[in-house]
Amino acid sequence: MENFDEQYDFVIVGSGAGSMVAALYMRSQGKRVAILEKSELVGGTTARSGGVLWIPNNPFMARDGVQDSYEAARTYLDTLTGDQPDAPSATPERRHAFLTQGPKMIEFLVAQGIALDRAKYWPDYNDDLPGGSAPGRTVVAKPFNRKQLGRWADRLRPSFMALPGNLPAALEEMKLLPLMRRSWKARFLLLRLAGRGALARLTGRDYVVGGAALQGRMLKACLDAGVEIFTQTAVSGVLQENGRVVGVEARRKDGPLRVRAELGVLMNSGGFARNPQMRERYQPLASVDWSNAPETDTGEMIEEMLRLGAAPAQLEEFVGYQATLPPGVTRDKLIPGVQGMTASPHAILVDRTGVRYMNEGGSYMAYCQGMQARHAQVPAIPSWAIFDAQYMAKYMLAGTMPGSDKPQSWYDEGYLKKADTIEELAALIGVEPATLRATVERFNGFVAANKDEDFGRGDRAYDNWLGDPLHAPSNTLGTIDQAPYYAIEVVPGDVGTFGGVLTDEHARVVREDGTVIEGLYATGVATGSVMGRFYPGAGCSIGPGYTFGYIAAQHAAANA
Repeated sequence: MENFDEQYDFVIVGSGAGSMVAALYMRSQGKRVAILEKSELVGGTTARSGGVLWIPNNPFMARDGVQDSYEAARTYLDTLTGDQPDAPSATPERRHAFLTQGPKMIEFLVAQGIALDRAKYWPDYNDDLPGGSAPGRTVVAKPFNRKQLGRWADRLRPSFMALPGNLPAALEEMKLLPLMRRSWKARFLLLRLAGRGALARLTGRDYVVGGAALQGRMLKACLDAGVEIFTQTAVSGVLQENGRVVGVEARRKDGPLRVRAELGVLMNSGGFARNPQMRERYQPLASVDWSNAPETDTGEMIEEMLRLGAAPAQLEEFVGYQATLPPGVTRDKLIPGVQGMTASPHAILVDRTGVRYMNEGGSYMAYCQGMQARHAQVPAIPSWAIFDAQYMAKYMLAGTMPGSDKPQSWYDEGYLKKADTIEELAALIGVEPATLRATVERFNGFVAANKDEDFGRGDRAYDNWLGDPLHAPSNTLGTIDQAPYYAIEVVPGDVGTFGGVLTDEHARVVREDGTVIEGLYATGVATGSVMGRFYPGAGCSIGPGYTFGYIAAQHAAANA
């Protein structure tokens, strides 16, 4: 095949999790590599996110004396995910590849100068299962001065983790800040952060945290290593010779582009959270209007790979992130999450009949899966978060600080319901008053006994981590008994889809008959997850995305 405009050893589509680690590995092997990003911004959903990688047995755990091993992590994953006949990407071979190569990937990045560390305490989402870790297996990037990127600084996609004034706070510090009205520790932290911010401004630094810090550091390393990165370059198709993928077709502002890839193409093009047709086809209970994925997350490359014969894997799944929709929320704004809201004391979640139906702690993905499962029985999308005056005084609500006056528009437009009694609140939300009263009284009884007999809320370390460390005797159980009472709707939002094409343990794209599409690799949420239909801990999109990007680059380089 002739008439290529550009030629590289390896071409990577998309700049999210996995792209830049693959590019760095290729450069370490002396290969010429290009990243093609259709947006004007670099970093993908990863940059927008908290930037957490779930990597069991990572080197920081050993450094800090936190026990973990391949065997413990394998036991945890095997117990949680088990055999999933309807999740073809969750094979034992892929699981083994992730658990063995993940720690090596972290070591490689550290050797490349990427400043990473472990979160000191971030429990696995099912830490009570065999092999689960209460301290957690999460890896994060240290705050990053984006001015180190020079002219690329404004091309780094912002993270939703940014604090006012761009204060350089670690993720664990951000979790503490909402307690500042009740905690001297939080107040002193705010003073320290203000000092850090003042010093940063005096020295001309502009710190970013979370996913922007992670992807900013990766972008800096890639630029220093000579990776060629092209923004506003949308790949439209894959090119083949004799059945092997040898390049891509793309379009940029100045016209079409044909790019050859001698060693292969890595698809890290994201999911389809912003594609209404694909979501209606595969995820009819989800909505593009409830997603926090970037506007460019539209799934064209998943459809292209399926056209080439790739096998589909878990296209029905998304990384649920329970959300609420106050007035003024649009697709271009971050939708307020309520992950910790109904796991905090003085709050529960009920369906449209007024019945509580799940443990409100735990994984956000399991939370939204629970909403969908409940909706198949009784109306539960949206569900209602029920809370009282104690909650309003102590905790955040839809992005507003504890104890603050809520916008009048919230009441005027019916978003925030308020009543003097549970029965009056039930009438406002269209629920039988006796049912809601019975639900609240049953929960209050569990609070008095400090034991949730229905759903075990508070039995896991993660449930309590989500709750209030200042509330005793339980971080997560608190009565709903002080007027006024409130309700807001909760929907199964998301941070992206969680299914795509099937890949093997080398990150090669696989056909339905099990054969490999030679020269085509994929990682991230363009693929079915190695976790199948589960989310074992914080960073179970980014961690595997990075790891299988690393694995793909290794395989392509070794098989040159």
